[in-house]
Amino acid sequence: MHIEELLPGLLLIKPRVFEDHRGHFFESFRSDVLQKHGVNDAFVQDNQSLSNRGILRGLHFQLPPHTQSKLVRVVQGAVLDVAVDIRQGSPTYGRHVAVELSAENHHQLYIPEGFAHGFLTLQDRTLFLYKCNRYYAPDFEQGLPWNDPDLNVNWGIENPVLSAKDEAHGSFAHFQSPFTYPSA
Repeated sequence: MHIEELLPGLLLIKPRVFEDHRGHFFESFRSDVLQKHGVNDAFVQDNQSLSNRGILRGLHFQLPPHTQSKLVRVVQGAVLDVAVDIRQGSPTYGRHVAVELSAENHHQLYIPEGFAHGFLTLQDRTLFLYKCNRYYAPDFEQGLPWNDPDLNVNWGIENPVLSAKDEAHGSFAHFQSPFTYPSA
């Protein structure tokens, strides 16, 4: 696996894929490799979503004490995956990273606690999988607007399909982050 740190703690994982006339094989998860890059999470929940093109889910996070880190990937179709650093004191506070994850490139994104996360489906019948280090706690779930001008995410779409919940998030300018950046 090749692992690249995109923002402090936010990792792009590119597995080594072995292909031949039968298809392909790759290791999609290696705890020991991730530990060498500072990921010590014990994942406790796997989630899966199926969405058609133009569906935008996010930008979501869970509040303490139910914060979540996630390891996300696509097994069918493609998404534009976005993670926003919302850790007070972080040198990259308010910055985001947007990467394409697809069944073709097999890339994964590790999103640590203290990041808001969302994705836009780029193809019909996109199957998105993610591991979480804590259980879903709906009473602690919050989000930020996908189109917040202070975040300036270029999703490449003007009118995505959103849930009612995702249409109602408060602005980043009024967000009081409960997350803090770990000091050295």
